[in-house]
Amino acid sequence: MEIKAQIMDAVAVNRALMRIAHEIIEQNGELSALALVGVRTRGVPLSKRIAENIKSVTGEEVATGILDITLYRDDLGIIREHPVINSTEIPFSVMDKTLVIVDDVLYTGRTVRAAINAVLEYGRPKRIKLAVLIDRGHRELPIRADYFGKNIPTSKSEKVVVALTEIDGRDGVDLFK
Repeated sequence: MEIKAQIMDAVAVNRALMRIAHEIIEQNGELSALALVGVRTRGVPLSKRIAENIKSVTGEEVATGILDITLYRDDLGIIREHPVINSTEIPFSVMDKTLVIVDDVLYTGRTVRAAINAVLEYGRPKRIKLAVLIDRGHRELPIRADYFGKNIPTSKSEKVVVALTEIDGRDGVDLFK
């Protein structure tokens, strides 16, 4: 694949995550009833960074968890014969919480649908919201982000790649053709 454009550099990624944190604070008054759940893989460090940003602004800790959606995917048999299943770690009750699912890229909406199904196995949250770094369009399901860093119109043949320091050694978002 050939790089078409750098969409975000490290500064832009950090700025977007701080803005998302501020929006979450503004829209969810009671932070003790709020929790962030990152979708493996890149949603996990994103959710932790947003929680750290919320703490730096308010002084309040927000619960975070890790969600593995592998078994909830509707394309599981198509993507690989022997899927790799990681653990889900939700060390708090989801009951009566506002739960923000965090992921790197929102595309068709199928990952989010799987994440919602996975979360509901742990109980019934008061509400579920969605935060993504990139919304690239092309939805196949009626799902939208409540919080997003950047909306990027793309073609289906393009690929959005998010790089995070915790996983990839750098922060940035690139568009490939």
